[in-house]
Formats: sequence, structure tokens, C-alpha cells
Amino acid sequence: MGRIAGVTAAETRERLLRAAADVFAERGYDGTRVADIAAAAGVSNGALYAHFASKADLLLEALRAHAGQMLADLLADDPDRSATELLLALGRRLPRSRDAPGYLLVEALAAARRDQDVAKPTREYVGERADWIAGLVRAAQGDGALDPAVSPEALAHFCFLLAIGSALVPPDMHAVDEAEWAALLARVVRGLAPADDTTEKDRTP
Repeated sequence: MGRIAGVTAAETRERLLRAAADVFAERGYDGTRVADIAAAAGVSNGALYAHFASKADLLLEALRAHAGQMLADLLADDPDRSATELLLALGRRLPRSRDAPGYLLVEALAAARRDQDVAKPTREYVGERADWIAGLVRAAQGDGALDPAVSPEALAHFCFLLAIGSALVPPDMHAVDEAEWAALLARVVRGLAPADDTTEKDRTP
């Protein structure tokens, strides 16, 4: 099982990332060997190492690939979404299923507590995601949809904690009605909107 005939390097990399996500989901990070992923992808260990430096590298790259695909799918559905609408769309997805980004993130966070090879890239990934969400918050503040007094970093941290909690508690453990969840998120966003100065003045005795 060396390089597969007729398959490009990019296709081999994609095959390895899909195999890594599947095997990590089935066996967990600690229970997975590099050889398991190579076998699932139909390549040799040497071919795997030609693309990824280590099992930790594979875990984080699989996480990035699946998270990026999820975002690309959301943008493809409606490329003109505002930053606030994109945040809400991401939030509405949380209770639906334990998808690849969710369980891969759980595996990365758990492994990072024990393995320094995983800790550094996981910290970098978490920082990248938090910075991206904070950027959406700032864009929504610039559009006037969110109160500029709200800390983008604090709100990004809150969103990230929601995502981790959703990954840890899948629907088969505790289901929530999608409409009720969407209504709750909408209320949270309304609570973060800029104060209506006129309304507040009218309420002043």
C-alpha cells in the first residue's frame, strides 16, 4: 500500500483526513494508531508521513478541514448572510448532531491534557476559532446589530463553550426542539443588541 495509482497527492491527503476523522471517531485519539489511519485510507505508513508529521498533526488538520467545510457549506447556502445571521446559523446547528468538528475537538481537548504534542496545536486551533468568532462579533457591531460595549473576546469564549458543550452532550443523550433552540438564540442576540436610547428616555420618569 504505497501511493495509489491514478490518485493525486491532494486526493491522497483528503483520503487520509477522511480516514482520520472516521478512525478517531470510532477509537478515540489514544486508541488510534497511525497504522490504523493509513490502513483505513488504503495507503502505507510512509505515504501518510509524506503528508502529515504525526498523529497529532493529523487530528488537528482533520479538525480544520471539517470545520472549514462546515463553514463553506453555510456560506454556500447564503453567501450574503450578515455576521449576526452567520453566528445564529452556526448556533442553530449545535444541537442537531455530533458532527465531525465536534467530536474531533473533544478528542483534541482531551488528548491535550495528557500529550504536549497535541496541546500546542490544539491551543493554536482554539485561538484561531476564537479569533474568527470575535471577528464576526466585531463585524456585527460595525453593522449596528450588536452592542459595541460587548467584549468580542468574551462573547467568542461564550460561543466556544456552547460548541464544546454541544459536542459533549449529543442529541441521543439530551434532545432539544430545534424551533425552541432557535427562539432562545434569537432572544440572546436581541439581548446583545444596542440599547434603544429613545425607548430608554421615554421610560425615564
